[in-house]
Amino acid sequence: MKWRLQEGRGEAVYQIGVEDNGLLVGLSEEEMRASLKTLRRMAEKVGADITVLREREVDYDSDVPRKITEVLVRKVPDNQQFLDLRVAVLGNVDSGKSTLLGVLTQGELDNGRGRARLNLFRHLHEIQSGRTSSISFEILGFNSKGEVVNYSDSRTAEEICESSSKMITFIDLAGHHKYLKTTIFGLTSYCPDFAMLVVSANTGIAGTTREHLGLAMALKVPFFIVISKVDLCSKATVERTVKQLERILKQPGCNKLPLLVNSDDDAVTAAQQFAQSPNITPIFTLSSVSGENLDLLKVFLNILPPLTNSKEQEELMQQLTEFQVDEIYTVPEVGTVVGGTLSSGICREGENLVVGPTDDGKFLRLKVCSIQRNRSACRVLRAGQAATLALGPFDRSLLRKGMVMVSPEMNPTICSVFEAEIVLLFHATTFRKGFQVTVHVGNVRQTAIVEKIHGKDKLRTGEKAVVCFRFIKHPEYLKIGAKLLFREGVTKGIGHVTDLQAITTKENGLEESLGLGQLSF
Repeated sequence: MKWRLQEGRGEAVYQIGVEDNGLLVGLSEEEMRASLKTLRRMAEKVGADITVLREREVDYDSDVPRKITEVLVRKVPDNQQFLDLRVAVLGNVDSGKSTLLGVLTQGELDNGRGRARLNLFRHLHEIQSGRTSSISFEILGFNSKGEVVNYSDSRTAEEICESSSKMITFIDLAGHHKYLKTTIFGLTSYCPDFAMLVVSANTGIAGTTREHLGLAMALKVPFFIVISKVDLCSKATVERTVKQLERILKQPGCNKLPLLVNSDDDAVTAAQQFAQSPNITPIFTLSSVSGENLDLLKVFLNILPPLTNSKEQEELMQQLTEFQVDEIYTVPEVGTVVGGTLSSGICREGENLVVGPTDDGKFLRLKVCSIQRNRSACRVLRAGQAATLALGPFDRSLLRKGMVMVSPEMNPTICSVFEAEIVLLFHATTFRKGFQVTVHVGNVRQTAIVEKIHGKDKLRTGEKAVVCFRFIKHPEYLKIGAKLLFREGVTKGIGHVTDLQAITTKENGLEESLGLGQLSF
């Protein structure tokens, strides 16, 4: 059990009454009680709790009724190492994304006029227009018994973190077409594990829904679908929306297998199958006003296992430290704070790192003063975790989104010119040399010029090629193999970085940064 919990990063599902070869034999009432008692004692020894997910009677040649039980074993978190899953929330404008998150995280149903989403908005203009324009984060916790831990009972964020053994961090993205670049940035830089596509039952697939679906597919983020506002329309309308979605998901471009969730049993199956096979797409139909089927989504999120196992995470942790800077703030009495994701290595309080590249391609030294994860203090940050780092009196004007903080011995490669193998998804005319596009690679977002198209003069919609790009403003830190998205008006394309023309650190020179007394690389 200890090994299985370690493999599943603190979670494991046991099926009692199934033989090793998969034969469903079942156990009698007495045997089942004894088995569960043994399992509970084992779990106590390793500091875990058990929750019965579902029970089923099986037809086996015997007079006594025999049952199979599925049990979730979850470790009580020690030293802040709760399991953290990031879920990006996508969907068209007015499909009910923020309201659904408000209902899940606040524990109160909506009044039908958007009361539940008010706590999620970050700006006054969002409250006035009712439209999300920035990226906000919301947390939903589950304790070791599988119960929901949220802001109800007037808990603070710190209390939710302390009493949860599994955290779901929802990344609330903007649905409006005007804020598409913000949505793409949220999907590329925050590295979500899963995406939740919210579709309104009364409008169906409209507006940016297809575009968001395409983005999730292009970035290979496994997604599930939530059909909201089912209280507003008839059963026939909901069924029509479900059929419309199923038709799109089964198309050759998608090749997904839709799975409509109608019961707890479906939710348990969906969660287990979804993580194992990326082709399965669970569909939930729910209402944030009446609360219909909301519990099924909570059951699904509770059981949803992480995508990476502990071995892959440990391999990442053994590499050198690399932290992506996604957001920059100034906090009174704390100084400059950066938010982002640790993509590899381990970051500790008091560690010395270098940040860059600056506009002239240098790296500046800095010290991590303190770390916070989900609004509570944390001593050590491990690969794959998102956090905010306080940098003390470091000058904020030297930082920008898209920078990286790495360990000084890494000798990071930066480039202005890079090559990528791309597929042009849509373009009105022909794509040729000199064309300018906005390139998104991870947390990097910058305008680049097409320098050269290898083997061709121009590209049309649907064609593939290796293209050489040059950033127009400043060099960036890129990695070979990184996923790339680019857009310009209606032009869209995806691909991956194949080659970098690195600027060596010798060219940058080692010099003293003026007025800061910091060494630059």
